[in-house]
Amino acid sequence: MLALFAGTGALPGLLVAALAQEGDRPVVCYMDGFAPDLPADLERIAFRIEHLGTLLKELRARGLERVCLAGKVLRPEIDPSRIDAATAPLVAGLGAAMKLGDDGTLRALMAIFESFGFRIVAAHEIAPDLLPSAGHLAGPAPTPSQQDDAKSGKAHLDDLAPADIGQACVVREGRVLAMEASLGTDFMLGSLSSPAKAAGAVFCKAPKVGQDRRADLPAIGPETIVGAHAAGIKGVWIEAGGVMCLEIERLKAEADRYGISVWVGGV
Repeated sequence: MLALFAGTGALPGLLVAALAQEGDRPVVCYMDGFAPDLPADLERIAFRIEHLGTLLKELRARGLERVCLAGKVLRPEIDPSRIDAATAPLVAGLGAAMKLGDDGTLRALMAIFESFGFRIVAAHEIAPDLLPSAGHLAGPAPTPSQQDDAKSGKAHLDDLAPADIGQACVVREGRVLAMEASLGTDFMLGSLSSPAKAAGAVFCKAPKVGQDRRADLPAIGPETIVGAHAAGIKGVWIEAGGVMCLEIERLKAEADRYGISVWVGGV
């Protein structure tokens, strides 16, 4: 049995469906305030970060050995007065983790899970179909200029990888118009809409160079395409093997509807 540490968004539900096809029902653990939208008949355990050690001990005592981290969660504030005895030894590591970038934070958290004997399972190991094959995915075929912008976007993301601040950017004619930061892709795209500020641009998404791909692998979904359209974006490039597509049939339909080129691959 697997413990699914779930946040918000579509990904946890897609993983539950994939597990169900294998006859597996995860134990769903979620942080207070970030309840996932999942079937009510699944076992759920709500927890506070100050009680993480107790939760991990309980899961191990029940024989659980695998953990998957999926979904969106904001970084919690740690209340020292609520830390329990089992979590107290982890506080220094947790506090240091919360001050790092996303990948650094998740690496530190995964190290804590591993110290309790858990094996971290990546979302794309559970549902490999979330990673589309390289090639043209939806909408019109990308133009040479769009492909050039994808190259510029990937180079920019690679340059910023050591800063651990984002997995996406928007590029037009080789110039970066926006860069994803801690508030995420939807916020970045929203900042370019009303009115549209990125007419003809290309949205680029890829994992950070050297990122631990067992958690926080980047993803796009139908809402990404809708947000890209609102910003005037006409191309979406994602790195092959490194970006998940959620609700892919809806994603394709939105791209076809808005005439947005979506392609997967190297640059």
